[in-house]
Amino acid sequence: MTETPTVLSINNLHVTFGAGDSAVQAVKGVSFDLRRGETVALVGESGSGKSVTALAALQLLPETAHFPEGDITVRGTSVIGAKEETLRSIRGNAVSIVFQEPMTSLNPLHSIEKQVGEVLDVHRGLDETAIRARVLELLDLVGLRDAERRLTALPHELSGGQRQRVMIAMALALEPDILIADEPTTALDVTIQAQILDLLEDLQSRLGMAILFITHDLSIVRRVADRVCVMKEGEIVEQGTVDDIFEGAKHPYTLRLLAAQPRIGTPREDIPTEELIGAKDLKVWFPIKRGIIRRTVGHVKAVDGVTFSLRPGQTLGIVGESGSGKTTLGLALLRLIESEGEIRFQGERIDGLSRSDVRPLRRQMQIVFQDPYGSLSPRLSIGQIIEEGLVVHGMEPNRSDRRARVADVLTDVGLDPDSMDRYPHEFSGGQRQRVAVARALVLQPKLLILDEPTSALDVSVQAQMVDLLHSLQDRYGLAYIFISHDLRVVRALADEILVMKAGRIVEQGAAAKVFETPDQPYTQALLSAALDLKVSDPEWVAD
Repeated sequence: MTETPTVLSINNLHVTFGAGDSAVQAVKGVSFDLRRGETVALVGESGSGKSVTALAALQLLPETAHFPEGDITVRGTSVIGAKEETLRSIRGNAVSIVFQEPMTSLNPLHSIEKQVGEVLDVHRGLDETAIRARVLELLDLVGLRDAERRLTALPHELSGGQRQRVMIAMALALEPDILIADEPTTALDVTIQAQILDLLEDLQSRLGMAILFITHDLSIVRRVADRVCVMKEGEIVEQGTVDDIFEGAKHPYTLRLLAAQPRIGTPREDIPTEELIGAKDLKVWFPIKRGIIRRTVGHVKAVDGVTFSLRPGQTLGIVGESGSGKTTLGLALLRLIESEGEIRFQGERIDGLSRSDVRPLRRQMQIVFQDPYGSLSPRLSIGQIIEEGLVVHGMEPNRSDRRARVADVLTDVGLDPDSMDRYPHEFSGGQRQRVAVARALVLQPKLLILDEPTSALDVSVQAQMVDLLHSLQDRYGLAYIFISHDLRVVRALADEILVMKAGRIVEQGAAAKVFETPDQPYTQALLSAALDLKVSDPEWVAD
């Protein structure tokens, strides 16, 4: 029987950034092969060297990268030290890549047709008619509906899943042997995530591609991979088939990754009966304006008649796909956008209050955003970021008292108080998210709205964040509104669930009831799309 040919071989690869005493060893002796039609998953936490290894195969690392040892061959051609014309013949033709966040990879000023067609123009020299025909063929191949109508669309006019399909179309334009998928589903809803994974599997079977899949999500690995390489601090600490890793892992780090699932907390028994925050028939409608005089011809009903109640010390999980109205609901509750309907906080209506009247309440209602790197100012130290709210609200006017308060809250979130004079770029993603929590917590709020705070974090860091949120809630009696598409994390934190679709609540109730016996088909679809986890799986059940 003929052995399946190897299309990518990495042998004893070492990658170093910088030189001398400041040199950083990012990859240390990595070796593995990728065969035609096979999927190999590189798994590990942020900073483990996964993406550096993959980018080395395309020689796309910055000039500060050095390769003191090792070799990489693509279809038998060595790429380290290869001439630029050789690399150009490999990039796109032999190896293509799909990145994690298509919005930052696609040019916001160019149409979809131009961006997909550019690959064909540069590498194949096709004329405009042939390029358009091939672009339509590619968009149809990746399942983008109404492809011809989408040709003139700009990236911001597409959803996250549609943008990812465009990225995959670009990667497939030259029919490569190898597709590198670098965290291609991390920021997507579970249903869209499942669609993209199905698409990649279908394309692989039809085109015979090999896929190098980079991820920190082990449930994805179990679904898509044939073989797994587990990376830690630049080294492969364990590799084998999916069954080898998931059923018979031996290395302590692999075992720790497998065990790092968010655990369901113990429900509090001393929950007060009075309401902390609630809404009745809350609506946020955005007008659709057309014509020369911009007349309103309709509305986008982002939030359409939402009613709920939340008590102190409870967690309300809000789930749904992108565009369902989750974040808009959170912003409306904080009075950061205009809304109609009733909003109550601590027994008083706040929907009719002026901006100046709402301001004193803001210290009681805080928000933590999805991307801490985007919401933390790079020009301010961690201490300055956290104390800013104290200054705005006139709390702790003495600077030494403010720094003492900042030190206390850093300790609360598990960070070293001595780090307060460092800057955001000096922290990992999980540490930055702890800083974002500290910034909200320093004001001693009663409500935290957490908008996708764990979606971009490694699974082990997700588990740490869930533990942190549990401990803070127990200590301070905080109420959480937790907005997320990650159903594992929602299940671990939430007491009550709101399931939203197109601005409306389609199902709500106790978390255990919604997750174990959902009534609505939409909720059932969300759960079944959560990477093939069934509601009866042990991972959905508390220890």
